[in-house]
Amino acid sequence: MSELVIAGLRVRVGEKEILRGIDLTVPAGEVHVIMGPNGSGKSTLAHALTGRPGYDIIDGSVTLDGVELLELAPAERARRGLLLALQQPLEVPGVRPATMLVAAGADPATVDARIDEEARRVGLRPELLHRFLNVDLSGGERKRAEIVQMGVLRPRFVVLDEIDSGLDVDALGAVARRLQEATQEWGCGVLAITHFRRLLQELVPTAIHVVSAGRVVASGGPELAETLEEHGYEPFRQTT
Repeated sequence: MSELVIAGLRVRVGEKEILRGIDLTVPAGEVHVIMGPNGSGKSTLAHALTGRPGYDIIDGSVTLDGVELLELAPAERARRGLLLALQQPLEVPGVRPATMLVAAGADPATVDARIDEEARRVGLRPELLHRFLNVDLSGGERKRAEIVQMGVLRPRFVVLDEIDSGLDVDALGAVARRLQEATQEWGCGVLAITHFRRLLQELVPTAIHVVSAGRVVASGGPELAETLEEHGYEPFRQTT
């Protein structure tokens, strides 16, 4: 069984150490949710996993099926099966989604049909994905477009950095259902970073992890989201 294993991960941004020893294992087909207060290191974790420049690894390991990802360039991490859905997807004028997906490994003969199929599954008009990447799309449409990319590429693991930000109720439901289906269709593992319990109404978490001051300070089942909603992060907050 595939698994993404994060062990003792410490990450510095500039002069500040943000992640201070993250330990987390996400098996294939499971949904693991990261929650925590602002500034706790959630987005830093997402960017460090996928190799964004400016995030310096101090210590630790990230392996996908035993292969050390931290030694690989971002493009190679993606080819190994790790996909990041950004909190704020960028416009890329001059590049069409099909071109980008073929470069990432999609079949040129079927990519257009796959894009159209996946667009319909998340309630996005297919013609929006035959223009330049994310150009003239609303924030919610860009988020749905990233889930379309996931459906076409079928990564082993997808990291979602606040995918629910900017989505209305209908869009959130469509995105969450497609993610849930992906865990069953090809055993996609999901690591979802979110502030809000509403994402979890349709995306059923296997486990929820609370991050504070760069560490996982609590883990539990779906009931942990109810505790957080009732009491907030204060009972879990750490400063050092």
